[in-house]
Amino acid sequence: MSRNLPSRPNLEYLKNEAKDRLDDLRRADPRAQLADAQFALAQEYGFASWPKLKEHVDALAAAWQHPLAGAWVANVAQSKRHPANQFRSARIHFTVRGNTVEIVDEFVDESGKPVRGRHTLEADGVERAGSNGYAVAASFSARGLETVATRDGQVIGRSSYAVSADGRTLTIADASGGSLIVLDRV
Repeated sequence: MSRNLPSRPNLEYLKNEAKDRLDDLRRADPRAQLADAQFALAQEYGFASWPKLKEHVDALAAAWQHPLAGAWVANVAQSKRHPANQFRSARIHFTVRGNTVEIVDEFVDESGKPVRGRHTLEADGVERAGSNGYAVAASFSARGLETVATRDGQVIGRSSYAVSADGRTLTIADASGGSLIVLDRV
């Protein structure tokens, strides 16, 4: 019986599935190797080998671009800036590779000083420790990204990054309602 791959298959998920399969195979044959499990999994998905399955998944990943990917510039007039972050201008660039999201931001703060930052998130729902005692869990949504920040086990912030259906506008909103940043695609 052949299984269908999801529309956006994840190679890491398939690798973990093969490792789980290896455990099952070893119960029947203790000499089973990971390559045996990968081969069996590839065949279930209709591929002649693990390398063929991997090649297909890599090609799909290269062809698909996440809606967040690319450069965005803040529309300050339409944004509701947080009182503690009255920036004059902002530019954000997202690079999405699999579950990895790299965010490079450039702001000009209220005093006119440029501020740059680079952040990398894994959008897999797993909480990861960051700087200054914070931890962040991120996951993809239908047209964006959701993040939850914690400190000492307590939720201190939730944000959503949502791209409009036409792909031209990005809104970054915090759940508290303290800010809503509107950005236009560059």
